[in-house]
Amino acid sequence: MRFRPVLPRLPDPVFRGRLHDARTATVVGRALGAAVAVCFVTGVISHYLQQPPGWAVNLLPSRPVWGYRLTQGLHVASGLAAIPLVLAKLWTVYPRLFVRPVVRSVLHALERLSIAVLVGAVLLELFTGLLDTVEWYPWPFPFRQVHWALAWVVTGSLLLHIAVKAPVIAANWWRTVAMDALEGPDRRSFLAAVSAAVGAVTLATVGQSFGPLEDVALLAPRHPDHGPQGLPVRQTAAEAGVTRERLSGWRLQVAGPNAYELTLPQLRAMKQHSVVLPIACVEGWSKNAHWTGVRVRDLLDRAGAPHGARIRVVSLERGGNYGVSVMGASYARDPLTLLALALGGEPLAPDHGAPARIIAPDRPGVLQTKWVTRLEVLQ
Repeated sequence: MRFRPVLPRLPDPVFRGRLHDARTATVVGRALGAAVAVCFVTGVISHYLQQPPGWAVNLLPSRPVWGYRLTQGLHVASGLAAIPLVLAKLWTVYPRLFVRPVVRSVLHALERLSIAVLVGAVLLELFTGLLDTVEWYPWPFPFRQVHWALAWVVTGSLLLHIAVKAPVIAANWWRTVAMDALEGPDRRSFLAAVSAAVGAVTLATVGQSFGPLEDVALLAPRHPDHGPQGLPVRQTAAEAGVTRERLSGWRLQVAGPNAYELTLPQLRAMKQHSVVLPIACVEGWSKNAHWTGVRVRDLLDRAGAPHGARIRVVSLERGGNYGVSVMGASYARDPLTLLALALGGEPLAPDHGAPARIIAPDRPGVLQTKWVTRLEVLQ
């Protein structure tokens, strides 16, 4: 008979601290839920501004001019703030991983499965979003589509979790006399530490879109003043394949009922307009700048375009997802929308879209098409 050693069964860990209770989890969960809600709503706005359905293209508003700057800044700021909140929330509830039996019933199994989906989706959503802010994509799937789909998974899982835990949340939402008696320095210190972490992350990053705090934006991926002509650049001319040879003999083609072409000197000879508009990137940074150029609506009027017509903007950019964009009539006819030729009183730098680029109010930076070579009137 072969001898089989009997290994002693390790006892389950015992958690005695008050910081792993329902009250602490609820307090942290409230803040996390608010951050996720802001992030989700602003993410939906960003998605539909970048990729509006055909019927909505002419309905998107061009005002307020700072609209996208605000919503996308909130999107990135709330997503970053959610990271320490998620870690704190997981720390308060992780002892439940050691509860025995692991599964008590079919309903309990489904509850644990839903929590696993929620935690996995939240961590993946925040992780990929964080790496997007620094333009690092070490995964094989398309970021934008997966990020969008995960947002709905997170939201659905969170709503299900809230519904299941509603009695526990309700019982611990407000402080009571009994809770005050148990509210020791440990919990207050823990919640203060979590608040400090969220505040530090926010203060050290939000300056990339909120000017008064730009000097303390030590952890922000982009500083709004760093770049050619004092403005950051997401994609350079070299990365877009726009070379000096390709720009040789450049002309702007305007295709419409009365099609025509213009050289750069002819564009500069037209009436020039100056505006102050922000460039707001999907990565969260934004910056006001002084732009000078020709109103797009003047170019459309010369081409005989109908007042409600959309336009297709075509870039010299090779590859990428935004070499062609469609602009609705609300943007195209806005007096602030320019085919910009200058930035800060100087001709556009190549990396900012020289010889001409689009700048429009309340529009994502990826749709402020650079290296424009053609405007097409769409019926």
